[in-house]
Amino acid sequence: MNSKKIKKVVIAGGGTAGWMCAAALSKLLGKNIQVTLVESDDIPTVGVGEATIPTLLVFHQLLGINEAEFMAATNATFKLGIAFENWRDIKKDYIHSFGFLGQDCWAASFQHFWLKGLQKNLVSELGDYIPEHLACREGKFAVLANQDKNYAYHLDAGLYAKFLRNLAEKNGCQRIEGKISKVNLEPNTGNISALSLESKQLIEGDLFIDCTGFRGLLIEQALHTGYDDWSHNLPCDSAIAVQTTTINKPVPYTRSIAHGAGWQWRIPLQNRTGNGLVFCSKYMSDEQAKQLLLDNIEGELLNEPRVIKYRTGTRRKHWNKNCVAVGLSSGFIEPLESTSIHLIQQSIVRLMLLFPSDGISQSAIDEFNQQMKTEVDNIKDFIILHYNLTERKDSDFWRYCRTMPVPESLTKRMQLFKQTAKIIKRHEELFGETSWVQVLMGQGLLPEQYHPIVDLMPDEELKQFLNTVKTGVKRKVEKWPDHLDFIRHYCHSNHQ
Repeated sequence: MNSKKIKKVVIAGGGTAGWMCAAALSKLLGKNIQVTLVESDDIPTVGVGEATIPTLLVFHQLLGINEAEFMAATNATFKLGIAFENWRDIKKDYIHSFGFLGQDCWAASFQHFWLKGLQKNLVSELGDYIPEHLACREGKFAVLANQDKNYAYHLDAGLYAKFLRNLAEKNGCQRIEGKISKVNLEPNTGNISALSLESKQLIEGDLFIDCTGFRGLLIEQALHTGYDDWSHNLPCDSAIAVQTTTINKPVPYTRSIAHGAGWQWRIPLQNRTGNGLVFCSKYMSDEQAKQLLLDNIEGELLNEPRVIKYRTGTRRKHWNKNCVAVGLSSGFIEPLESTSIHLIQQSIVRLMLLFPSDGISQSAIDEFNQQMKTEVDNIKDFIILHYNLTERKDSDFWRYCRTMPVPESLTKRMQLFKQTAKIIKRHEELFGETSWVQVLMGQGLLPEQYHPIVDLMPDEELKQFLNTVKTGVKRKVEKWPDHLDFIRHYCHSNHQ
């Protein structure tokens, strides 16, 4: 397709996506390629993505990032899950935590044993059988040498981009300041040949990475790749973000509080709190949303509320010709389960695994696009689940969400769980069984039966098994220190 060796990689746009790309490519492939990033100080980044999921730890490991140093630089706190308040119904809350639920046997996962225990009155809430869930409620956290890495971070996205920029530049990435005025295409192939800047500078490259946000300057405006709109299933299309001073101790989880036409986030950092309101403009105006947000925050405002407009969906191809879209330029699901930074990371890792050193091949492009499609489709289903499976009927928005037609793949999963308590996880999926079980049951879906193998265990033995798991969780979490105390000690003593 294009046998030209890839020597020069040009990243258009900075922000989290641009600098994550630059940091990874320059550190891990930098000896063989030249990495250039073009960004303008005049173009603000969305910079709201402040909550992450555990996969980020793998990315940091690849880059050799010192955790305490990163946390100190980005005012980060730890995150063990998300509290969903008023989602199932008003005043009905649950937590979706990281980690694993109880102990499984070969034929049946732990929820089957728990369900029988529920019938026999032998269990307490599901979260008592997940260490991270209990730690969320008790405000505890520790990084231990032998611990499963089932945690993530809340971070300042602007400071994170700065931190990664420093790393990228140390590894030879060149940053060019300027606004892109034109994307130049090769007349015979339609590939991108260069970016023209307003300063008249021409930036030539072999492979271009589009990190220009929702505008999709390269992937869409120049290459007309096309976009699949998902707003019929994910109707929220606006967000308002504002930062406030911190009043209470930071909790080790994100708060997601549902309201009449969407939901509000509250993300605790070491030095401030990130707040935002996600809503559907069909059911709420920007002014109403702004007022609702300002009425429901704690602390003093640190900036003016910003309105961000978006359209949920995905680019038809994330890699088209010699351009790869990463971050918001590739599409946007919505911030509900903090998957934005994860998808940036997945795009980068997949690109590096399929890196076209000797020239771009169509088979590599097709494989990349297929993997990204599978991943975003699975995440999309998981997010739709939160909206569709609800008992709320108190507003037009929720009445719409309850009755909207959802993808067949999601309907099948919900039916399978309802009838058998089983979750089938496919290998490449992000959200595992524990996540699906917590959200399905948290939103009110209790399975009609459990796996018959559970009945082979006498009641007394079942009681003992359930108690052993629960006691183990309690003992584990009892040893963890207070979340904030741990951060202060950890960042201070390790950040030399």
